[in-house]
Amino acid sequence: MFITALFMFNYNYSQQLKGQVLNKYNQPLEATYVYNLNSKSHAHTSENGMFILNDTKVGDSIKIGLLGYDNKILVIENLNEVLSIVLTEKAYQLDELVISEQLNALNTITRLDLNTNPVNSSQEVLRKAPGLIIGQHAGGGKAEQLFLRGFDVDHGTDVSISVDGMPVNMVSHAHGQGYSDLHFVIPETVNKIDFGKGPYYAKEGDFNTAGYVNFSTKDYLNESLVALSIGKFNTLRTLGMFNVLQNLKNQNAYFAFEYLTGDGPFESPQNFNRLNLFGKYVVYTPKNDKLTLTASHFTSRWDASGQIPQRAVDDGSISRFGAIDNTEGGNTSRTNFNVEFTKQVSDETTFKTNAFYSNYDFELYSNFTFFLEDPINGDQIKQKETRDVFGMNTAFKTETFLGLTSVNLNYGLGLRHDISNGNELSKTINKTTIKESVQLGDINQTNIDAFINAEFELGKLTVAPALRFDYFKFLYHDKLLNSGATLAETKSIVNPKLNFFYNTNNNLQWFLKTGIGFHSNDARVVVIKQEENILPRAYGVDFGNIWKPTPKLILNTAVWYLFLEQEFVYVGDAGIVEPSGKTGRYGLDFGWRYQFNNWLYFDTDATYTNARSIEDSEGENYIPLAPDFTIAGGISVKNDKGFSGSIKYRYIDDRPANQDNSIVADGYLVTDLSVNYVFNNITLGLVIENLFDTEWNETQFATESRLQNEVQPVEEIHFTPGTPFFIKGSISYKF
Repeated sequence: MFITALFMFNYNYSQQLKGQVLNKYNQPLEATYVYNLNSKSHAHTSENGMFILNDTKVGDSIKIGLLGYDNKILVIENLNEVLSIVLTEKAYQLDELVISEQLNALNTITRLDLNTNPVNSSQEVLRKAPGLIIGQHAGGGKAEQLFLRGFDVDHGTDVSISVDGMPVNMVSHAHGQGYSDLHFVIPETVNKIDFGKGPYYAKEGDFNTAGYVNFSTKDYLNESLVALSIGKFNTLRTLGMFNVLQNLKNQNAYFAFEYLTGDGPFESPQNFNRLNLFGKYVVYTPKNDKLTLTASHFTSRWDASGQIPQRAVDDGSISRFGAIDNTEGGNTSRTNFNVEFTKQVSDETTFKTNAFYSNYDFELYSNFTFFLEDPINGDQIKQKETRDVFGMNTAFKTETFLGLTSVNLNYGLGLRHDISNGNELSKTINKTTIKESVQLGDINQTNIDAFINAEFELGKLTVAPALRFDYFKFLYHDKLLNSGATLAETKSIVNPKLNFFYNTNNNLQWFLKTGIGFHSNDARVVVIKQEENILPRAYGVDFGNIWKPTPKLILNTAVWYLFLEQEFVYVGDAGIVEPSGKTGRYGLDFGWRYQFNNWLYFDTDATYTNARSIEDSEGENYIPLAPDFTIAGGISVKNDKGFSGSIKYRYIDDRPANQDNSIVADGYLVTDLSVNYVFNNITLGLVIENLFDTEWNETQFATESRLQNEVQPVEEIHFTPGTPFFIKGSISYKF
């Protein structure tokens, strides 16, 4: 009798409903929530729009919902056919968001932000990650300086960044560890932003200490687009996005290009230009396997006025937009090829893999100290490299049961191999003459990883333990040594994670995240100074919630602590970062989104941080350039009688520029305005950056330098001035 009952239970339980959710363009919709109103079982659609709903029988009512689309309720009449469900797109309504229905509620917020306030610059793409503040300080072509959770991340040392599974961070880079130049992304091609703060994510490896940001590009275009923007300082931008395969079932392809040029507000023109090319092809097989081919190319060159000393501005030697050495600048390029494949291996398991190749060139000329070391010719330096990056990522998702407990398993393998040839640091004159080669060599670096993450669903509680393994091989051939020997080092590291999520009700989720992450050291540090910490760990804990107290308001709060075994600090005279000592940070994150009506949205993200060096004495333990308070947000209008736009602000507090806080980097508050009007297929736009013409310093460093007429060097703030009042207009046409 018991065996019969058990068999009947398993038979009824094992009944499944299979289906696919699409939009009106016949494109699959990922992360759609599918809910059985009778049995209370639920599922989410995969990347190809497919879902499998367990514990379902004929006559059950099924609810299908995705933010930005009308919900549907269906009564199941046949379990033997694969349903095809089409959802109708509509305006985002925050009151329809149910936290417990989201795969990741915080990432749903970024979807809302992208929809209500689209981006049109690579800088704006980065700012869509809540709490991330950026700054540019080298003519528009250099990677942005990043600030997150009390970190001066420099160009990416403590934030892992990827695009479509391809890493952006460059290991052992000529300018600094983790250098992340996102300018190869055309912002209008971005479809989704996946982000997380802290080192709690098994899929994320090197540089995931303060957090990670992963961008996904669009699989298709609804319409083709051409656009032109013209603004102050000889600024011009052209954009084209073309749907190549129209009305072809199960296939999509599009091509996009972007060209930008401008001089900036500086007395010495930046002569900046950048060209981006991007193409993507997606095909679905009869079994709904997905194959994606992506290719892109980016090239950029610029001149720069560099970081200028405050004393030269104060005494009238130069203006805020002048230069001590206006021969700075650089050029860079990157070509990417990426192949992605997704397959439904079985009813319980999906498989996704991508293989990528990048060819990268970088050349940068800087002068941080002017005439400190060479009072005749100056201290200009050159940093250069040519790099090939090969890699692949493979991940499986499996749903299984442990007794009556649902268990979701994510596990996979990854490989990345970097070949950086001619990695150079030289002292130069006017970009033409090399005075001295400081570093010159070839770097080979390999990273192999494996991870597993389990999610045990115990009613309202989800427990998610995880484990990650990374193996590194560092090779460095120093071309300045006569021996010709290649130095080598290997290192492995295992990092556990343990996260808890508890849904008090449908619209209040608590979380406790714990985990260990790491960032790698530069290969030259690793092989030459083998006593240094090769893979310094970061230990973190977050406690907080995501809460919808009212239908139109969503809040997210977290208190957190992060300990780093080794910090990196900026070294002005060399223009690089070097390893330092142990640090501790604790803080509070707070964000909220409010929708006043169908077309008016409000958003704000704030972070307070206390960041200190652990090994230094009180009063001399400040972490240079670590911000203690940042806040960013604004108000957005979405499609009110053809009008849309936003007023956005960002604020960063005064922060210590050196370890005893005797030199302070001034904070700033900057406000930007954008307005668009749509009629027929034409959109007219107006953007004003720095609406109130604030005098602000975009990036600042405490640097010891000497001017040509000075006898003794001076340590003080050196800064790149922020853009003054800037206006540009645009026109675009969709077809």
